[in-house]
Amino acid sequence: MERWVEISFDCLPLRSVGRLDAPVDASPKLQELYRRVKESLEKHGAFNTFYLYNARCVYHLANSPDFGMIEFAFDGVAITDETDQKTKHCDLRVELLRETCPWLTQPIVTWFADTVQHSVAAEFDLYIAAGDLSQTKQRMERIQAKIDEQGGYLGMYL
Repeated sequence: MERWVEISFDCLPLRSVGRLDAPVDASPKLQELYRRVKESLEKHGAFNTFYLYNARCVYHLANSPDFGMIEFAFDGVAITDETDQKTKHCDLRVELLRETCPWLTQPIVTWFADTVQHSVAAEFDLYIAAGDLSQTKQRMERIQAKIDEQGGYLGMYL
């Protein structure tokens, strides 16, 4: 299948974040990442939320590798349903990086920036489907069974 939209990102499940302060010797770029993750946690919480970063979305509008391309950088949160099987929506910060469209105008850039939210939500559903969700479900069922066997207590930090 040909891809008209190329999307790439790194993903951090917000429920896995244990520390919110950047190391003292962290680079300015890393400090900024910590700040944005912290803001995302404060705004959306830790459950069913995934922070996407180092992310790009490229639209190809013509059948040419050198003409008709619009590239955006983005970061922000993908929010899923309670079972982490379907993306409900995305809350992303989107920025135009480059383009090879001489006919591009600001209203078109704005429309495509809004479209990135929807494109990333569709891509995140593919990301979820490609993951090994069945193993995660089985592991959670085993943990829940242990908790139930022990009267609701599994142990400290578990």
